[in-house]
Amino acid sequence: MTNNNYDNQTTGGIVAANFAAASVFQRHGIDFCCHGSTPFTEACRARGLDPEAVAHELDNAADDAPAAVKDFASWPLDLLVDYVLKIHHRNIRTVGPQIEKLLDKVTSVHGVHHPELAEIRHLFRQSLADLENHLGKEEQVLFPYIYELCQAEAEHREAESFHCGTILYPIGVMESEHSAEGERFVTIAGLTSDFTAPDDACDSYRLLMSRLRAFRDALHEHIHIENNIIFPRALETERRVAANG
Repeated sequence: MTNNNYDNQTTGGIVAANFAAASVFQRHGIDFCCHGSTPFTEACRARGLDPEAVAHELDNAADDAPAAVKDFASWPLDLLVDYVLKIHHRNIRTVGPQIEKLLDKVTSVHGVHHPELAEIRHLFRQSLADLENHLGKEEQVLFPYIYELCQAEAEHREAESFHCGTILYPIGVMESEHSAEGERFVTIAGLTSDFTAPDDACDSYRLLMSRLRAFRDALHEHIHIENNIIFPRALETERRVAANG
């Protein structure tokens, strides 16, 4: 039996309760965002890890977590959406093109000796294009109606009609796109030896690896907050508003 009863929890649920756990899972390559519904023990064993040892690390992470670690699970639903829009969406649109420009520079210099850079650049360009489409759907379809549900519940009234019928359908699309993006970055991580610069790397190459890793980590946070916190709570809110309408 693991500490804190992790055996009965999913990886996404553990991180939702304590975001400090994300660093432990990332260190061991355990997916807590795209496949956050995976039971903890199953996820550990799939990576060849001892659940007891990982549980001990989780306990230490919880004890050592700084006050600055965000307790996303305690935030109101509409504040979580605000955070995703103001932090994640802006970050992707601002940092993504910067990384793409750096990728072009590094590939032009090191591409002959590191042909994997061309594939990384191709995958990252695909990612930015697909993410722009993904963010647009959130901004134009899903998030406005989540805001409407929050307002309807606060005002004790029926929610306005939604053209999809229920948010279950756009949420399913978002989760599918999250999975595709997660898999793409698994491929990029494999091509870069987990974002490790080679011995002959220049400063720009090392910076590129650092920025790609940070972009991946921010994307994981985005997917985690939506899949494991925003989406379940939005569905619960939709059910409550419908029942009380």
